[in-house]
Amino acid sequence: MTKLHPRPQFVRENWESLDGKWRFAFDDEEVGLVDGWSVTLPAPVAIEVPFTYETKASGIHDESHHAVVWYEKEVELKTGKNVLLHFEGSDYITTVWVNGKVVGEHQGGYTAFVFDITAYIADGENRITVRVQDSVDTAQPRGKQRWLKDNFGCWYVQTTGIWKSVWLEYVSPIHIDYVKMTPDFDAQKIELEVEANAWHADVSARATIKFDGEVIEEVSALLKDGVARLSASVLVKGDPWSMKVWNTQTPNLYDITFTLVQENTVVDRVASYFGMRKIAIEGDKILLNNEELYQRLILDQGYWEESDLTPPSVSALELDIEKIIEMGYNGVRKHQKVEDNRFLYLCDKKGLLVWSEVGSTYSFSDKAVANFTTEWLEIVKQNYNHPSIITWVPFNESWGIADIHENVKQQQFTEGIYYLTKAMDPMRPVVTNDGWDHTISDIITLHDYEETGEIFAKRYADREKLLSNAFQHNQFRYPFADGYRDNGQPVIISEFGGIAFQSESGWGYGNQVQDEATFLERFESITGAIQDLDYVCGFCYTQVSDVQQEVNGLLTIDRQAKVDLAAIRDINERRKK
Repeated sequence: MTKLHPRPQFVRENWESLDGKWRFAFDDEEVGLVDGWSVTLPAPVAIEVPFTYETKASGIHDESHHAVVWYEKEVELKTGKNVLLHFEGSDYITTVWVNGKVVGEHQGGYTAFVFDITAYIADGENRITVRVQDSVDTAQPRGKQRWLKDNFGCWYVQTTGIWKSVWLEYVSPIHIDYVKMTPDFDAQKIELEVEANAWHADVSARATIKFDGEVIEEVSALLKDGVARLSASVLVKGDPWSMKVWNTQTPNLYDITFTLVQENTVVDRVASYFGMRKIAIEGDKILLNNEELYQRLILDQGYWEESDLTPPSVSALELDIEKIIEMGYNGVRKHQKVEDNRFLYLCDKKGLLVWSEVGSTYSFSDKAVANFTTEWLEIVKQNYNHPSIITWVPFNESWGIADIHENVKQQQFTEGIYYLTKAMDPMRPVVTNDGWDHTISDIITLHDYEETGEIFAKRYADREKLLSNAFQHNQFRYPFADGYRDNGQPVIISEFGGIAFQSESGWGYGNQVQDEATFLERFESITGAIQDLDYVCGFCYTQVSDVQQEVNGLLTIDRQAKVDLAAIRDINERRKK
C-alpha cells in the first residue's frame, strides 16, 4: 500500500506502517505455544504482509489449509509515549506477544483491533510475534472463503492470518479511542460523541469544523464517564443556504479535528472528516437528502488475481471505483467482505454509495450466533462514520440460517440483529435477509438470474401478487419467510445478471454468450425490464470483475474490460428516478 494512512478518517501524525517483510512459519503440529515460538520462531521463511500465505503476493503461494501460522518482526520503538499496535484485519483468532510477553488476543476475521503495548517495550529494537489460528468451522463468519479442500460453486481459496495492514502509532497516555459522528441533515448540525481512555473530570474534548480551510464552528465539552457529547452547526455565520451537501454528484466533506485538553494543554489530536447526508425511507421510496434515490449498484467481491481478498495497492482500489463510475453505477454492494478503510475513504471522496455486508456463517448454533453477533456489532461501530455507507446487510441468501423460512429461532436471530443494528444506527436501512425469505427488513431485496427480459417483466409485473408469496420469485425461494408480509417497503432487485462469455473453464449464470453483441443484447433486455418496473427503486448487477472460477464480471480479474463500458453506462443510466 502507499503511504495513505490506514484509517484516513482517524489520523494522528505520529504513525508507522509495519507492512512489508516479516518472518513466517506454519505450525501444523501446533507445537509453537509449548516450544516457545513466541520467543524465537524456528526455521522461518519470509512473507510480505499484509498478503496471506495463500496468495502469490505473499511470496509463498500455498493454497492448502494450515490451521496455525506465526509471524515475527523486529521493530525500532521509542519510549516516552504510549504505543498502540493496530491490526486492520487478521483471520481468525490472533494472539500477539511483544518481547516474549503476551499482550492480547482478538477473535474475528473482518474487524480491526488494537493493543496498547507500552508496558512491554524498551527503547530500541523490540520483537513482535503474532500467532493466528484459523479453521474450516462453518460457525465462523467466513464469507466467500471455502471450508472444503477445493474451490466449489462461488466459494474461493481461504484467507488465513494477517490480510490487512499492521501499523503503530504513538499517543499520549490520555487519548481518544473512538469518535461517532451523526449528521442531522434537516437541522443542519453534526452530533458528536468522543470516547477517551480518560475518566478525569478535568479533561475536555474539543471539535473544530472546517470547510475548504475556513473554520465553520468550534465546540467543546467535558468528558463524563469517558465520553463527551457535542453538537455543532455546519452553517457559515448562520446562513441557512451554506450547508455543503454530500451526495453522488457533489460529495462534499467537512474536515474536523478532535482534541483532548487537560489543564489548558492539548494532550491528543485526531484529524477526521464527515459528510452531511441523510438516508431515509418514505413508503416504497428510498430518499437521499430528502430526494428520491434510484440505486444503480454493482456487486463487488473485492478479489484480485495476485492477492485475493487483500487489495494490492491504493491505486488498485481507486481504479475499481473509477471503472464502476465509468460504467454508470452510483454504488456498490460490497459482498461478503469488509473492505479496506481506504476503499471507504475513496468512496466518501468520490461519492460512491456502499451497501456494507460481512462474511456469513454456514451453520446455525449458539456458537455461530455468538460469533456473528459480536463481529457484526464491531463492524457497524467501526464503519459508522462513512457517509458513503447507506445500507447494512447482515444476512445474505439464508447463509447460516438455512431453515429461516419456517424456523422460528432463525427468524428471531435475524430480528435480534436487526434491532441491535438499529440501536447503534437508527438512520440507515437494514436488510434481512438479502435475496429472499425476509423477516423484518427495511428494504425487500430480491435475487433473480433470469436471462430474458420479457420473462423478467411478466414475473414482476404484479407487485401485490409477488410480495404475497404467491409464487417463488426466482423459481427457488419466496420473498418472505413464513409469518412475515409486505408492509409497503421499497423493493430492489439486488442480484441479477452474472452473464459470462463462452469459456473452457469457469462459470456464470445461465447460458454463456459468444460475443459482445449478444452480451449487450441480453444485458439491455434484463436491465431494461427492471428499469421499467415503477415500484422497483434500484438494482444490483453481478458483478464488477471475475473471481477465480466465477467468470461473470464486466471486467476480468486483472480489470480489463470485456465489453464497451460506455455502452454499459448508456443502458444503466436510462432510468435515474
